[in-house]
Amino acid sequence: MSAYDPTPAAAPVEFSVDLTAHEMLRRAHVMDAVALGWDPVKALRDEDAARDLLYSGLDEEQQRIYDELVAAGVLPERGDGRAAA
Repeated sequence: MSAYDPTPAAAPVEFSVDLTAHEMLRRAHVMDAVALGWDPVKALRDEDAARDLLYSGLDEEQQRIYDELVAAGVLPERGDGRAAA
C-alpha cells in the first residue's frame, strides 16, 4: 500500500499577529535614543554636506567612475549630475 493519502487536508488556519503595540514601543525607544536636541532637518542637511564633501575634488578618472555610478543608479544624481567641485 502507498503512503499517499488522497483525502484532502484540513482547511488552512488563519494566522495573524498584531504588532501595533510592539511598533509603538520601538518608536518610543528610537525617540529616547536620539535625545531631545535632535533636529532631523539639520541631520539631513549635514548628510548632504558630507556627501558633497566626499565627492568633491575628484580627478578625471574618479569623476568618470562617479558619473558611471550615477548613470547606473548606484548613486543618486545631485545638482547638475556632476560631483561637487
